Amino acid sequence: MRKVIIAVGALGVAAAVVVGVLQARDSDRATNAAPQPLTLAQVSRPVAGAPPVLAALHRRVNALEGGGAKALDAQLRALRGHPVVVNLWASWCGPCRFELPFLQRQAVRRGARVAFLGVNSGDNSDGARELSARFPMPYPSFEDPRQAIAGRYGVAGLPATAFYDARGKLVLVHQGGFPSEAKLAQEIERYALGGRSS
Repeated sequence: MRKVIIAVGALGVAAAVVVGVLQARDSDRATNAAPQPLTLAQVSRPVAGAPPVLAALHRRVNALEGGGAKALDAQLRALRGHPVVVNLWASWCGPCRFELPFLQRQAVRRGARVAFLGVNSGDNSDGARELSARFPMPYPSFEDPRQAIAGRYGVAGLPATAFYDARGKLVLVHQGGFPSEAKLAQEIERYALGGRSS
C-alpha cells in the first residue's frame, strides 16, 4: 500500500511539473510572439519637432540605397550632433524580421532626437525590397552585398545594431536580435543617448 501511495504521489508531482512547463512555454510564446509591423503610412508620417537633418532623413523612408560603406560613412558624418542607431539586417534573417517592428516603433517614437539607418547586409536587392515592403522602415538602408560594413563592425552574424553617440563615436555594437522593444529602448537610452531620457 505504501508503494502505491508513493507511486501516485510521484505521478502527481510529475504531472504538475509537466503542466507547469507547458504553461510557462505557452506564456513565453505569447510574450515573444512576433510583433505586428507598422504600415508604410504609419512610418511615413512626418516626425513632429525633428530638426531639418533628421526630418530629411525620415523623408527617405524605406529607401534602399547603394554606395556601401562610403555612403554610410558620409551619412554618419552628416548626422554628427545627433545620436545614431544603425541596424544591420537581411531578408533571409529570421531574427531580423522579428526585431524590425521594434526598430520601426522606436524610429517613429524617437525620430526627432535619434537618427536611424539600416544596412542590408549579404542580401540581394529583390529580397531586400520584398522584406521592406512587408516591414517598411522609417529610415533609409544602405546596400552591403559583400558584407564589408558588417566586417568593419566585426559582426559574426545578423542582426546586429551599432549605437553612435551625438559626437559620432561608435559606443556599442550589439550582436544578435533584440527580444523585445523594451530591451532595444534601454540600449538606445544607454548607448546612443548616454543615459539622457528622450
